[in-house]
Amino acid sequence: QAQLVESGGGLVQAGGSLRLSCAASGRIFSIKDMGWYRQAPGKQRELVAAITSGGVTNYADSVKGRFTISRDNAKNTVYLHMNSLKPEDTAAYYCNANNWKTTAWGIPRDYWGQGTQVTVSS
Repeated sequence: QAQLVESGGGLVQAGGSLRLSCAASGRIFSIKDMGWYRQAPGKQRELVAAITSGGVTNYADSVKGRFTISRDNAKNTVYLHMNSLKPEDTAAYYCNANNWKTTAWGIPRDYWGQGTQVTVSS
């Protein structure tokens, strides 16, 4: 069964750092893109950062220069290094795996993690 397990959230003071991890498990032939989204109370879920299997990255303007996404394809794990955190970064962070195939001929599917809370105090 496909599963994304996130870890690394928590409470940090403004200016601090956190690293989120998301490990994909289950039957995996390939995962095209992996990324992180976040959702603050009363707001829509938004893309934070994404990375392709080839290492091409994409960031929200609000986190450019502060967050770094990386990926270990051998471990099917994606990381989000968050520096210079601000109170407005407070949200539930969700891992996403896009275009996950369990076999070469299988139908690609998208999966979400359960979310991990990041709280930045001022």
